[in-house]
Amino acid sequence: MDFVAGAIGGLIAKDCSRQISDPSGNRLRTGSGSSQPPTQQAWAILGVCGVAVGYPLDTVKVRIQTEPKHTGIWCCVRDIYRRERVWGFYRGLSLPVCTVSLVSSVSFGTYRNCLSHICRFRYGSADAKPARTDITLSGFASGLVRVFLTSPTEVAKVRLQTQTQTQTQQRRSSASWPSAVPPRCPGPPASLAPGPKYRGPLHCLTTVAREEGLRGLYKGSSALLFRDSHSFATYFLSYSILCEWLTPTGHSQPDVLGVLVAGGCAGVLAWAVATPMDVIKSRLQADGQGQRRYRGLLHCVVTSVREEGPRVLFKGLVLNCCRAFPVNMVVFVAYEAALRLAQGLLK
Repeated sequence: MDFVAGAIGGLIAKDCSRQISDPSGNRLRTGSGSSQPPTQQAWAILGVCGVAVGYPLDTVKVRIQTEPKHTGIWCCVRDIYRRERVWGFYRGLSLPVCTVSLVSSVSFGTYRNCLSHICRFRYGSADAKPARTDITLSGFASGLVRVFLTSPTEVAKVRLQTQTQTQTQQRRSSASWPSAVPPRCPGPPASLAPGPKYRGPLHCLTTVAREEGLRGLYKGSSALLFRDSHSFATYFLSYSILCEWLTPTGHSQPDVLGVLVAGGCAGVLAWAVATPMDVIKSRLQADGQGQRRYRGLLHCVVTSVREEGPRVLFKGLVLNCCRAFPVNMVVFVAYEAALRLAQGLLK
């Protein structure tokens, strides 16, 4: 999925003296050497580049999900470019770029270690081939752990992405508009009118924490929990099943084409499961920009469906699937290749 596009960054070289398990359940033995392969930095850079390349599409997706005026992808793209130019597509990029390696390493590391412990508990050995239930539970745990790390960064990202030029102009207009009662002191000149509410990711985090408290940083975390836990379970399980189907007779693993197809399809299936809660998450997290509309997850679901129909829960699905297939093709091919490279370097 696109939210694990940097999954290989920071993972490949971690705990290389142990066994490394890939998402399809295969076990790759590494040597007992303590040195780490020199691919960690390269994969971390790849993860950062993946986030940077896919970020404009993520901005378009968030705008479509949170602003009813956008009726389609191209309509939203034209509107962003006309009002904010290219910079509008990259609002809030720096925070995901800085955290992608850590979050992704934790995500895949949690999956790998959880799967190892389950196999050891159920079958007596971490080398045992995991059942599909084991893979599903490990993927669920991976998504669960991600929520605690990503919720504050998701809040800042969504707030910055939905902080449009129009909102900035409205804030300036309200600051310079003459009130009915003359002020005692002269108001500030137009040039000193307040600019955007959030000047950057860190300023956004501190502002949200100051105005809304710790709960503000975890706003929408319930929807994020439902999104990531179920979608990650779907992600790893579907990849494992597809790898089994696409493995040639007499081989233990699929070829490169099989990994490409399995990874791409797994990303699409995961986003199909994730999109409804992704819409609700975006709306809850963007709700702190002005007057708050939603009292919680259930109220947001009911209000959104009542006002815009059931189709609102699938806003951005086409965009998510279109970008998920190529992104996850590359993610899993690189992941498998790096695991095998680590195996060869540490023999």
